[in-house]
Amino acid sequence: MNTFLVCLAVLCLQAPPASAPTDSDPAKADMPRLHVQRLFPNITLRRPVQAVQAPGDDRHLYVLEQAGRVMRLDLTKPDATEAEVWMDIREQVHSAGNELGLLSIVFDPKFADTHQFFLYYTANKPLRSELTRFDVDPATGMPVLKSAKVFLEVKQPYSNHNGGTVLFGPDGMLYLSLGDGGAANDPHGNGQNMSALLGKIIRIDVRRSEGGEPYAIPSDNPFVDNPKAAPEIWATGLRNVWRMSFDRKTGQLFAGDVGQNAYEEVDLIVKGGNYGWNPREGLHAFDKGKPGTAGAAYLDPIAEYPHDQGVSVTGGFVYRGGKWPSLQGVYLYADYAFGTIWGLRCNGDRCTPSEVVWQRQGGKSMWSSFGELNNGELVLCAFDGTESGPGSLWMIQAAE
Repeated sequence: MNTFLVCLAVLCLQAPPASAPTDSDPAKADMPRLHVQRLFPNITLRRPVQAVQAPGDDRHLYVLEQAGRVMRLDLTKPDATEAEVWMDIREQVHSAGNELGLLSIVFDPKFADTHQFFLYYTANKPLRSELTRFDVDPATGMPVLKSAKVFLEVKQPYSNHNGGTVLFGPDGMLYLSLGDGGAANDPHGNGQNMSALLGKIIRIDVRRSEGGEPYAIPSDNPFVDNPKAAPEIWATGLRNVWRMSFDRKTGQLFAGDVGQNAYEEVDLIVKGGNYGWNPREGLHAFDKGKPGTAGAAYLDPIAEYPHDQGVSVTGGFVYRGGKWPSLQGVYLYADYAFGTIWGLRCNGDRCTPSEVVWQRQGGKSMWSSFGELNNGELVLCAFDGTESGPGSLWMIQAAE
């Protein structure tokens, strides 16, 4: 998230751009409008940044609180007044800044057999991002804290742009988005530095170990034969991917990449792709940028929007649930501060122009993250009105 611009936006949350559609606009035939329905209205969360389900467990929703707790909510008890603290690692998570903290969780797709999950969070002294695996006790269903095994540590030069989605792909590999290291303008040139993991999406095999690391490098990673490149790299030229997801039908990887001063973008991530940061911001030349070094032409985003429409993109999901046929195949993404939600459809790498499908009225609903349930339905995590205030969960519905 772009802290400075988001803070400015919070001061004017009551005034979305005059040109933006509102809830009263008629639904378009080719792109349905949305409703959002509050989940667990009697439960207050603190800075919820991700909501996921474990494979095979359709009953529970696991919600990350940025300070370092994982809360477990029972979907069969919608009127509950309290969430269960499933895990608390606040002592080891550094969350002093707006973009630090516990940022992402993913359960092993083979969770029924392995009883393992991964967390991605910020630690301190030195400031670093950590990818850590934990076991779950199958008898109690609770995490075993002493089982923690650090798989990756990446030093962070600044306190912002920590990126932060960890997920498994359809290929069984683990993918992780890492921001460019922070400050502003990518001062260290990490976006185009192929020896750095910052400003990248990486791909590793966590079921094997090699070379003294707890993971292995997949042999088909795009830069394994480049001696000047980190072999973990899957894609480069990214500023600060805040939420990425695989379309569970097509296997395509969508990412929302937070911009600098002028544009937010959504990218369709492909093997070896270079998305242009910092020579470019979205489709536009960045005047403080440095020439790229990866050797490939920059790939264009599939969507972008200027900062009069929003200031910090929150990447989402392609809807593949069964409740709302008109939403089928629509990729939904949002702006964190302005609250707008857009939709688009892709056929291969050809995507329709984005359309606004929901527009906030008033000063609520700062969308911090989308989540996908096991059945393909989508939820939203929100900060309610201010970044330090309470948080909530919402279910996405089509206005049918």
